[in-house]
Amino acid sequence: MTTARPALDRELRELLADMPLMSQLSTEFLGQLRRLPSTPIDSLLAHRRVDRRDITVPATDGAPIPLSVFSPANTDRITAAPCIYWMHGGGMVMGDRFSQIDIPLEWLDAFGAVVVSVDYRLAPEATGTALVDDCYQGLLWIAEHAEELGIDPARIVVAGASAGGGLAAGVTLLARDLGTPAIAAQILICPMLDHRNTSASSRQYSGGPGVWTREMNEFAWRAVLGDLTDEAVPEYVSPALAEDLSGLPTTYIDTGSAEVFRDEDTDYATRIWAAGGQAELHVWAGGFHGFDALYPKANISATARRTRTDWLARVLPSNGAA
Repeated sequence: MTTARPALDRELRELLADMPLMSQLSTEFLGQLRRLPSTPIDSLLAHRRVDRRDITVPATDGAPIPLSVFSPANTDRITAAPCIYWMHGGGMVMGDRFSQIDIPLEWLDAFGAVVVSVDYRLAPEATGTALVDDCYQGLLWIAEHAEELGIDPARIVVAGASAGGGLAAGVTLLARDLGTPAIAAQILICPMLDHRNTSASSRQYSGGPGVWTREMNEFAWRAVLGDLTDEAVPEYVSPALAEDLSGLPTTYIDTGSAEVFRDEDTDYATRIWAAGGQAELHVWAGGFHGFDALYPKANISATARRTRTDWLARVLPSNGAA
């Protein structure tokens, strides 16, 4: 018998009716999805005065990691800018550094932030800690080149959606434990945090088609973990495993009530509070996984995106001159 589910937001339900949904991923279908056109970055930049710079930094094993840097063009800055370090979604098995890039570009518009997006390697070609290590190397590059980039090293915000939200959480844990670099805040948008797939929301979104189902999540995690046993999974890869969530920067987490990651996301926020940290949590009633990225003009999506921006406006001045 199918587990009862929270109802979808009415507007989202109508929009989702026109979207082809699936219940499972396979290696063959993943290959087809990877061949689809990537995000049309030029159209997103066309109406903005933005300077773009593409570079590569070396991974720990020497592999090249592409980064794109987006900076407000022709600005006469008196103070250094905040930086948004962006990790894209796609289950850690698909997507690229331009996926969901419209989200952080809104913060370039609002705050004059420099946006840096990373093309971490994907599973199953890369496994274990390789993905989060790639993201961490990108963060180190930003911190080391802060003056060149015109950013305030005290106002680096790590952010990501879905798989990127999980990687952002892992990078933040890694930076805390290694003692560098400083992270002012983390924004985790419907983050993919727990490989165990055992929550109530995970079970609710199983056995049928959806934007991201329990079965799709299991496929993605198997691709990431490779030969690792459950006992050997590092907390930087599956951040929900972290026993100690103290000492983290102020955190923003949002998720939908009608999605597979709802419970692992709300639990992560609860555990940050329990460790004495600060987190702001929003569970959007009737939101499915990635609703605000797929349908940004829906009323609930516009509200969710505006709420994140409002939170950043409160957080950034406390970390330096805006």
